Amino acid sequence: MGIGIGIVLLVIGLILVTGAVDLPASIDDAIASDTLGWICLVAGALAIVLALVMNSQRTRSTTRVERVEEQRHLD
Repeated sequence: MGIGIGIVLLVIGLILVTGAVDLPASIDDAIASDTLGWICLVAGALAIVLALVMNSQRTRSTTRVERVEEQRHLD
């Protein structure tokens, strides 16, 4: 799920940075689309890197299960 969110943020960031979509004037006056685009780009790249690191740690870890059996004493 983290990789997917990272890719979405990267795409949104690239769209905002390059100006591929013209935002309405009311939105463009309220936010700086270039700055928001760079923030989305950095957040997307960070999300992808963190997801890959977490995934690699998950595959390297091993789980050890010990089974303890109780001995019943009959009196």
